[in-house]
Amino acid sequence: MATTIFHIEGGIGKNVAATAVVAAYKKNKPKRKIIVVSAWAEVWMNNPNVSRFYVIGNTPYFYKDIIKDKDVEIYSADPYRTTEHITKQMHLIKTWCKMAGVEHKQEGPELHFNFRELEEGAAYVNQFKTDNRPTLLFQPFGGPGPDHQQHPYSWTRDMHPQQAQAVVNKLAEKYNIIHVCYEFHPRLQNCHRFDKTVGKKALFAMTGNTDKRLFIDSSLQHAAAALGKKSTVLWIATQPKIFGYGIHTNIGPKKEYLDGHIDSYLFDYNFTGTIYECPFKSPDEIHDVDTIVKAVDQKD
Repeated sequence: MATTIFHIEGGIGKNVAATAVVAAYKKNKPKRKIIVVSAWAEVWMNNPNVSRFYVIGNTPYFYKDIIKDKDVEIYSADPYRTTEHITKQMHLIKTWCKMAGVEHKQEGPELHFNFRELEEGAAYVNQFKTDNRPTLLFQPFGGPGPDHQQHPYSWTRDMHPQQAQAVVNKLAEKYNIIHVCYEFHPRLQNCHRFDKTVGKKALFAMTGNTDKRLFIDSSLQHAAAALGKKSTVLWIATQPKIFGYGIHTNIGPKKEYLDGHIDSYLFDYNFTGTIYECPFKSPDEIHDVDTIVKAVDQKD
């Protein structure tokens, strides 16, 4: 059996994007069996394009059983380290398809749910439907979690808490706002806080059960694209041209600082949000609150 191995390192959003690459590859080479090696099993479960999944670091006898003397193709290079990505010439998915030697024909990310994941996602949302107002799923802060980031707010990725609260204040009367976050993230008033640790697919299923969505560049904006759910997505030090989707309303900062910093090497800014690299003089220089509110209120 001809086999292709995709070794994928990085966060869960990157893995959701990678499902589009695997879909394009399978369409171009339907007879090859695809094996994915990654840290995020939930993203890949029930994906019809994938024959088998292995968690990174738990691959006993992998070389002997799958690679040695076999008809195998291996794609383990990181698309983040390519010229096209570093110079912002091409969307991540297209860059990845080019690396795999296949044509990208508008394939988007895919998520395949079982009924329990869908039930849990719906239940998490329904508990906050306290009246007839439509629901708004809101993720102003993201990141890998308290064990992997120094500060609960990252200027490169997150809404400033001051601006996040201002947006909530303007939308709270019209929407039941569900603030999805980690426990250590800033607390916002006039909204429902959801900082429960749940399965990622159940969290993604929440996206499909809400009326409106307002995200930063995070795994939820990738999941929303996979589910065909138009969202408003805010950008700061990353660009929708590279990581975003046309289905969303993408809002960048008032002014982009693309030159980087003295410490910038292959990327303009450290994604963890190193404090002294921040080029903004005030949070108000980043996004316009009224523009965000207007985008959320647009009809889908």
